[in-house]
Amino acid sequence: MYRALTRDIEVVVEPFYLEEQSDPDDDRYVWGYRIVISNKSDLTVRLINRYWNITDQSGIVDEVSGPGVVGEQPRLEPGDTYEYSSGCPLDTPSGLMFGHYQMETDDGELFDVEIPAFSLDSPGLLRVLN
Repeated sequence: MYRALTRDIEVVVEPFYLEEQSDPDDDRYVWGYRIVISNKSDLTVRLINRYWNITDQSGIVDEVSGPGVVGEQPRLEPGDTYEYSSGCPLDTPSGLMFGHYQMETDDGELFDVEIPAFSLDSPGLLRVLN
């Protein structure tokens, strides 16, 4: 799991490979990911927008932004958590995702909350670290 904490808003990401939706012979690799957002602050916040940077193994970048997540703009009071799942297809057997959520307080203050970088790796992929 991957974690980031911004202004006492915690984002935890758990990626997983979706073998049944992937077809390596056709250069189609699909991952799902679960995200839990926990409001550990003493402010109520609403998730307004999302931004994703998705980079495949070849270095091709896809940027995705828009309102909310999975069609919702959840409001989190102090102590609340919000969980959702989504997915990402790539043309390569590995990649990397990171981004941020734009949050708004009840007073109208906007701020960004980091989504930690996480790797998308196909099972059995040989990784070389240098």
